[in-house]
Amino acid sequence: MSRFIVVCDVDSTLINDEVIDLLADAAGTRDAVAAITEKAMRGEIEFAESLAQRVGTLRGTSAKALDDVLGAVTVTNGARQLVHAVHEAGGYIIAVSGGFHEILDPIATQLGLDAWAANGLEVVDGAFTGRTYGPLIDAAAKANFLTSFAKKKRVPLSSTIAVGDGANDLAMMNIAGLSVGFCAKQAVREAANVNIDVRDLSLVAPFFGRRAS
Repeated sequence: MSRFIVVCDVDSTLINDEVIDLLADAAGTRDAVAAITEKAMRGEIEFAESLAQRVGTLRGTSAKALDDVLGAVTVTNGARQLVHAVHEAGGYIIAVSGGFHEILDPIATQLGLDAWAANGLEVVDGAFTGRTYGPLIDAAAKANFLTSFAKKKRVPLSSTIAVGDGANDLAMMNIAGLSVGFCAKQAVREAANVNIDVRDLSLVAPFFGRRAS
């Protein structure tokens, strides 16, 4: 593979955590968020609606919670090695998240990702309004982000690798040259070309002919 792109989901893939759950802990709404997430997983509500409902539970919570959450988030084992291996091989590594810029931006910068996209959490007077801002990053937006980045870098989709764990990743995985389920939910496992069941992102490197170190 010459020029190529690896695109990663963020929550439970690039990082070990689900950021909305950590924010809900700070807001005291963990049970409500879990119930909404469960409905979304059963297909009873669409991602956009589930995101709106879950973020809505944060209304009035101090935005200082973001600092605590950022401190609690852990990057998945092997992520740094994967970024190094991709760049060493002349590729690009990007991330796209149904989560939030406020957490992803510093992590992506620290890891040295080439591009990333996520939703934004609206804050007024130091507190969450319970709304997001900016374009909605859902399954279709994830696929579009990969497509537009590949076009910009003149990399064919056949030379892309998509890594994810949940239903929101299926659209981008379906258009990628290789789809990798990462400790994935059953629907993703069944759709993926290959599955990794160990929480070590460096195991993606052999798929573009490298050994991460």
